[in-house]
Amino acid sequence: MDRRQFLGSLSLGGLGLMSLPNAWAEDSNTTPVLFPVPTDTGIGGRVVVVGGGMSGAAVAKYLRLWGGTGVNVTLVEASPSYTSNIMSNTVLTGQRTLASLNYTYATLSSHYGVNRVTAKVSGIDRAQKLVTLEGGGTIGYDRLVLAPGLDFDLLPGMTSLAEYETLVPHAWKAGPQTQLLRNQLVAMPAGQNVVLTIPKAPYRCPPGPYERVCVIADWLKRNKAGSRIIVLDANADIIVEKENFSHAFTTLYAGVVDYRPGSTVTQVNSAQRWVTYNQVINGNPVVTNGQIQAAVLNPIPPQRAPQLLKDAGLLSADSSKPFAPVDVRTYQSAADPLIHVIGDASLTTQPKAGHIGNQQGKTCADAVLRLLSGRPMNTQVVTNSACYTPITATTATWLSAMYQYDPATRTMVILPQHNNGKAIAAAEATSDNYQDMQRWFTTLMGETFS
Repeated sequence: MDRRQFLGSLSLGGLGLMSLPNAWAEDSNTTPVLFPVPTDTGIGGRVVVVGGGMSGAAVAKYLRLWGGTGVNVTLVEASPSYTSNIMSNTVLTGQRTLASLNYTYATLSSHYGVNRVTAKVSGIDRAQKLVTLEGGGTIGYDRLVLAPGLDFDLLPGMTSLAEYETLVPHAWKAGPQTQLLRNQLVAMPAGQNVVLTIPKAPYRCPPGPYERVCVIADWLKRNKAGSRIIVLDANADIIVEKENFSHAFTTLYAGVVDYRPGSTVTQVNSAQRWVTYNQVINGNPVVTNGQIQAAVLNPIPPQRAPQLLKDAGLLSADSSKPFAPVDVRTYQSAADPLIHVIGDASLTTQPKAGHIGNQQGKTCADAVLRLLSGRPMNTQVVTNSACYTPITATTATWLSAMYQYDPATRTMVILPQHNNGKAIAAAEATSDNYQDMQRWFTTLMGETFS
């Protein structure tokens, strides 16, 4: 897997996509080429997209690029811009600013003709095919695409989501919490400890917590002598790139990273920044009611689809899977064929991550346009999951997998010919990978928002 394979994978969103150009052409500077929106496709309809993240922005853009001017696309998003979760861990170490991760919807509106509504959606009337906005007003749709991202649960002992905003930031949605966590790390006296908790999968960005451990550990080594980062992982082991992260924890950051798998948080005191936990390894209790005091506490919470989807009756009946079941060929909701759910809120076998969100947006756009025009559905959907992971301030690894629809299980599975059905990881962290990471990120964000 090399740089061009990574960048080329951005054009994949499913075999048999609408036969119109991709809106990104790579050159040595990854300069965007904006293709004109066609006027003669013969496709028409009203599509409302809720949520302007990676998947929502991609589906809105490609509905117009592939569907043409007859497709009326309205993007409803409460924020005037999007702050990328990808690369946000480098804000914690001062390598990037939050401002460098902001992306506006200007090109989607001015070039692609996407209607922008800056508002929060308060409800969905499936019978009347209406989206209700907070503060009043409704928007009718022929097709509704929901890309609302995730909501975050409280950990035991916490009483308010405000605790994440002011005391113990999870920073798992890039924004003010990211800056707060950065400020807390800078203010922490040398020799004191950071505690980071990882929820059971699935959660947004599978390698993300381990990446955060690495970049913080690297920063602690250089800036806070004697400090450690203690990791309470609710999973039984590192869930992705085990060899690379294990090497980093035990070799690069020996004495700095204290990794404790199978550790379930039982109590959090946000004001005093202590955590109580139980640790079980191979079914055997190792720690019961263990308590750790932190100078900086970074609890990454359990995650679920937003309440909006639950209120609309779109979530799984299985409470252990609080996401929306979909047909991954079209991302149509299992509860309502006129509603599509993409990105982190959907229940699929693919990872919840920005690159795959871009892929799902394209797959969904293709499906919606086929449904609006009466064209046959694509039955051989392919998506690519790819990401880079910084390990130090100058080195990175990567992880990639190709998924295809499997009619036997009705899920997306890694192609058998792709590394024997397993994700491919970089052999080691290198500086070349770090440079490629910058180009991959620039390409992905430009391809989504430009």
